[in-house]
Amino acid sequence: MIRRRIVGDYLVPAATLVGVLVAWEAATHAFRIPRFVMPAPSAILAEGWDWRYRFLGHAWVTLYETLGGFALSIVVGVPLAVLIVYSPTLKNALYPLIVLAQSVPKIAIAPVLLLMLGHGEIPKVIVAFLVAFFPVVVDTATGLAATPPELLDLSRSYRASAFKTFLKVRLPMAMPFFFAGAKVAITLSVIGAVVGEFVGSDKGLGYVILSATSYWKTELAFSSMILLSVMAIVLFGAVALVERLVCPWLAPAGEE
Repeated sequence: MIRRRIVGDYLVPAATLVGVLVAWEAATHAFRIPRFVMPAPSAILAEGWDWRYRFLGHAWVTLYETLGGFALSIVVGVPLAVLIVYSPTLKNALYPLIVLAQSVPKIAIAPVLLLMLGHGEIPKVIVAFLVAFFPVVVDTATGLAATPPELLDLSRSYRASAFKTFLKVRLPMAMPFFFAGAKVAITLSVIGAVVGEFVGSDKGLGYVILSATSYWKTELAFSSMILLSVMAIVLFGAVALVERLVCPWLAPAGEE
């Protein structure tokens, strides 16, 4: 059973990835694709290795902006979701504004924020927040509203206060929904930080991609994108790990 899980969870995805990279490498040589159009994986890895020390500084900036936007989405999104669930009036007033904020293209907001807040990391954090907070609000509100009425009636029969009912009943029931939104939000935060760096920045992985494509350094651009993907995967895994620690009852059967 354990061997089958290892094969299914690790070996098959790893073998698929290696196969794709081998086919990619072979195709670039067989069809003689120019390096500035589609570089070979070996060239991308070599360029990334050459840039390994410079990547550290740029990756830290993007990581800082990503985590800042994600943390802000939690701090703002969760209380907003609670207000939406407990107050129908606020729900009718705030939900259209939340949807409107989500529908506006963030690439259009970034230059405005740059003018308003000036040059630095703060506009990128705000863009990451604007991208990330929507799934946090919606999923948390959905989880709080999905509490079975029987549990609420039971808490009332025990004369539990509204705060204790929220803390002992609604919040635990909403945790799976919250973490579902958080896992989406953390990956969107990476996108938001990069979008902010595209508009105006002199550091960060988004800046490296923009500069590399301007000078036809496709290998460097691909290396930066791979590093961004790894960052998003690691952050997603970190949120999933926190979910397992906070909500151990969500572990599938046989994994406990």
